[in-house]
Order: sequence, then structure tokens, then C-alpha cells
Amino acid sequence: MSRILQPLILIIAIVGLGFTLIPTSTAPQADFCGIKNTAFKDGEFVTMKVYYRSVGYIAAGEASFSTKVERYNGKAVYHFVGEGKTYSFFDNFFKVRDRYESYVDTATLLPMKFIRNVSEGGHKIYNNVTFNQSANTAVSTNGVFKITDCMQDVVSSMYYARNIDFNKYKPGDKIPFDMFLDDEIYHLYIRYMGKEKVKTKYGKFNAIKFKPLLVKGTMFEGGEKMTAWVSDDPNHLLLRVESPISVGSVVVDMHTYRGLRYPLSSLIGVR
Repeated sequence: MSRILQPLILIIAIVGLGFTLIPTSTAPQADFCGIKNTAFKDGEFVTMKVYYRSVGYIAAGEASFSTKVERYNGKAVYHFVGEGKTYSFFDNFFKVRDRYESYVDTATLLPMKFIRNVSEGGHKIYNNVTFNQSANTAVSTNGVFKITDCMQDVVSSMYYARNIDFNKYKPGDKIPFDMFLDDEIYHLYIRYMGKEKVKTKYGKFNAIKFKPLLVKGTMFEGGEKMTAWVSDDPNHLLLRVESPISVGSVVVDMHTYRGLRYPLSSLIGVR
């Protein structure tokens, strides 16, 4: 059963990977060092449901993401909170209770602070990271680390990438950036696959499609096994993530939302 839940944990923890970008070199593109937020606003709240799919769908857990404008070190910040948990039946096999927080400068969309507090199958991890983007350092619970320019964390990357102008890319293009997790830098990217209609448990949408190219040597084995869809409207809201496993697949669908900046105009019809 834990083999089924490992992709669940991955997607709950970094469901933003559907947006995760990276460089073909060691430095992010200039595009990603000063993007302005036009996609989300204070008060947005979104829940995602995680399903194991073989013959049918089995609800395994859920994740939620909230956005609030606060003050941190004298600056206006977006306080993003991502929480993930398994449902009671799956708790008997591999209990997950994860909480991720990111404090992001509203002017640059770069993280200033990141907190990871997770419990997965009885294994607990706590890491509190303070970023100094100008000095290229990250001070974590475990020490001081050098980072690259325009560094993102797991949660901030999801919101940052929602502001990408996807019209600048052609199907097959790679979109880059770096991410700091567990005191390491990961050079990740997605491959933009174009636009299509996607059916989810919520409804049918006009969507933008991605395939993360998971590079061997990072936290993943490598390959283009994961697929993600975001709404083809100004919100660029995550709608669905699919990841195959040894038997069946794991599917994450947007379940509820409130406080979006724009109408969800990509929605064609509700199921």
C-alpha cells in the first residue's frame, strides 16, 4: 500500500511541480527574476483531492492551498500555506500530515521564508529556511547554504509560475528555474505541451498542459511520467495532475475554490 501512497505524498507535498520550471543552464531565465503577480489575490483558497485509480477511483487524501497578505520583516508578503493529509482508511497504511508555508515578497514573488513541517508514515521532518536572495544564501534549521539567483521553494514556485505568459512558448519548449528543498538545490523544468480540453472530477475545462521532465539525479528517477493541467484563463489554476505508478495511477483534481482573482472562464461544464 505504501507504494501507492508514495506518489500521493509527492503530489501533495509538491503538487506545484505541475508548474515546476528549470534551466537548461545553471541560471534561471531573466523572465523569472521579476515577474509581477497578475494571477492570484489575497484570500484565495483551493482544495485538491487525491485519488488512486485502477479500475475506478479511490479517494486517498486531499491538499489545500491558501493565500493571505501579511507583513514580514517590514515588507508586504504573500503567506502561502499548503497542507496535505491522507484519509482515515489510508492512515492505517501510511499516514500523511504535511504542512508547508512560504512567505513571498509581493514585489518580486521570491520567497523570504519557507517552513516544512511534515509527518509521513511516522517519519517527521521540520525545516525552517530564511532566504537572502541578494546575498544568494539560505539559512535553514541545519546550516547556511549558497543558492542560485531567483531561488524558489516548493510552494512559492507553484504561485510564481502561475504568472508565466504561456503565449510566449511553443509545444515542446522547456521552461526553467531552480528550487531549494531539504537543503539542496534542484534544477527542474517542465515541458510545455500546448493547450487542450481536460475532463476532471469537477468538470471539463480549456487547459494548458505540461509534462515535467524529471531529471535523473534530482529527487526523481527521471523521465516525463507526470502530467499537469492548469486553467486556460488568467488564473492559471491547477486543475489536474496525473502520475502513473506500478499498478494504476494517482490523480489529483481541483475540488473546491474561492477567492479567485478572475472568473474561472476556462470551465466548459460542471459534472
